[in-house]
Amino acid sequence: MSLEQEFDWNRETISGAISVNLLLFGLAGPFLGRLMDVYGAKRISVITLILSVAGAGGSVFMQESWQLYLFWGLLIGAGSGGTSMIMGSALINRWFHKHRGLALGILGAAFSSGQLVFTPVLMQINVHEGWRAATLFIAIVLGLVALPLVLKFLRDDPESKGVTALGSTGVCAETALPDRQPMRSAVRRPQFWLLAVSFGICGLTTSGLFQTHLIPHGIEHGFSDMTMAMSLGLMGAADVFGTVLSGWLCDRFGKRWPLAIYYSIRGVTLMLLPGVETNGQLLIFSIIYGMNWLSTIPATSALTADLFGKQNVGVVFGWICFAHQIGAAIAAYSAGYVHSLLGNYNLAFVASGLFAFVATGIVVCIKEPKAGGSVAAP
Repeated sequence: MSLEQEFDWNRETISGAISVNLLLFGLAGPFLGRLMDVYGAKRISVITLILSVAGAGGSVFMQESWQLYLFWGLLIGAGSGGTSMIMGSALINRWFHKHRGLALGILGAAFSSGQLVFTPVLMQINVHEGWRAATLFIAIVLGLVALPLVLKFLRDDPESKGVTALGSTGVCAETALPDRQPMRSAVRRPQFWLLAVSFGICGLTTSGLFQTHLIPHGIEHGFSDMTMAMSLGLMGAADVFGTVLSGWLCDRFGKRWPLAIYYSIRGVTLMLLPGVETNGQLLIFSIIYGMNWLSTIPATSALTADLFGKQNVGVVFGWICFAHQIGAAIAAYSAGYVHSLLGNYNLAFVASGLFAFVATGIVVCIKEPKAGGSVAAP
């Protein structure tokens, strides 16, 4: 909204830049994942953090719409992949043999905690100081807090610290080398495409739709900017609990059926969203949807490792995350386009709910390997 007011850019222009951001975030993922598998997560994360700092810092000085596409779309879109769940999956599957689902759930909860803390802060800065100050704050946090922490504490595998992975046997667990061409075998298997398509729908029903259009939708329904920002923050708080619970459930009951249930619940809540008109209804929606926001990640990531090998999870999960971002980019742009035609987002939210039910059916078709096993093809 601030960009529209200052530069007189329309909703479609801004949605287009956000779509580029989401698409490049996804496209960079598999290549970054492969580099992490081969060279380690720390080096790649440092490089991508620097790209993100440059993008956020450059955005402060932008005046033209092409600069929005360059700084926010290109640099931040490509750079943010280095600190995504692709990195988390590559690390967790090396550090944990037992309780991988729970560890992935806790990591996903950490992402939600960031949303919980920073969304209201950024909205306050945006309201009182403007969007440039909010963007500068992002650049400072990434450059002066996140980057030093990665340099100081991040390690690629247990061997680098002289310890073994949790649940492993022996004095020093051996880390399997990544396959030379893991994607050649992965793309030949239906399981990869089922995971990719379902996770693409995950992106369509979460980040691309909500982070781009939820606040404008709420404002059009009479809610204030701060109320909608607090709604997103509450979703983050609920997701902290929901994602950890998801990881715990995956460790105990497998990944497929919990994943199917998550998509079903998401479909119901999305189809009900256009009818949310009061603060009480928004509160209930934020809690239920928030618990479901990132709950799909532990199950999808763990399934990827089980099906295609832990040593290949960076690149394979990277391509599956690319499908996620394709869905997110489609949602970000198409919802803006639908709004320009109809004047509201109701159809976009109902349609995304129907897609979530499609994902439920897709997930049920995935053949989950037996506990402790892997069906990765040679």
